[in-house]
Amino acid sequence: MARRHFIALCVSLILAAPSARAADAALIAAAKKEGEVVWYTTQILDPLVLRMQEAFRKKYGVEIKPVRANSTEIALRIRNEGIAGKVQADVYDGSTTAEALKQEKLALKWLPETAAELPADYVDPEGYWVATNYYINTAAFNTDLVKPGTEPKHWNDLLEPRFKGQIVWGNSVSVSAAAGFIGTVIKHLGDDKAMDYLRKLSGQKIASVGASARVVIDQAIAGEYAVSLQIFPEHAAGGAAKGAPICWIPMAPVMAANVSTTGITAGAPHPNAAKLLLEYLISEEGQAIYRDAQYSPAHPRVLSLDPELRPGKHPVVFVTPREAMDALPGWVKVFKDLF
Repeated sequence: MARRHFIALCVSLILAAPSARAADAALIAAAKKEGEVVWYTTQILDPLVLRMQEAFRKKYGVEIKPVRANSTEIALRIRNEGIAGKVQADVYDGSTTAEALKQEKLALKWLPETAAELPADYVDPEGYWVATNYYINTAAFNTDLVKPGTEPKHWNDLLEPRFKGQIVWGNSVSVSAAAGFIGTVIKHLGDDKAMDYLRKLSGQKIASVGASARVVIDQAIAGEYAVSLQIFPEHAAGGAAKGAPICWIPMAPVMAANVSTTGITAGAPHPNAAKLLLEYLISEEGQAIYRDAQYSPAHPRVLSLDPELRPGKHPVVFVTPREAMDALPGWVKVFKDLF
């Protein structure tokens, strides 16, 4: 009897193994039948998204159709599509996008199995989003306008008279803009000390641009301003590698840290291609594309090319996606009141 039970168990295991592989094959087949996946993304098209597009097409024969905007714009666009009953996006990303869409019931509750390999902070406990990359926001300076070694290294250095009118940041509703810097100061110093510092900083007449952090750093590269605030170090490193006069600063006492959340829309037009893309984005192969594009991957086995950008290297204030969404209105109000 025991032998028959053992044989039956072995047979059941043998039969079960192909079924798991068949599910993967079925997803791939269904995604190929759909043929495309629409990705609303905050990521830079070149070098990241275009590389991902080529690799995904080559591996699966499915075309990624990217639409680029910031987190707030993506959430608003999908919300409007949902109201109209014509959701166009399949996959979305951004620092606050997922939490906003969850509230609107426009996010699909689904995670790839690979999500279990990521740190707990990088996966939504409710199962709606997963992080694709970790990032910090800090400052960068034009090396032609500011002699290396004399750049501002501490928040207080930004108050020096030489930087009055020489600093620029973005004014969008985003953690990678002025509001994010304000929030970082408030979280680290507390309300009273933070407001005292921010009032002094407002006297520096910081310029604001209604554009992405990538455009903000381009202002410094072009020599329009000496310092860009609340930018992505990867953008500065990429520009410097191409010969641009730009260098990022590990700003003290802390920098802002966050993750880019990625998920699938409820009612996605191409749901199978969307699931396949999300699986690919956090696979080690997909994460290597993030790494090679100078991003800091979320997967613990795929490390950033620059050791200075890896989690734990510098003191940071980590802002969770939910906290960013809830706190941003208050941080924006401080920006409007003081700057």
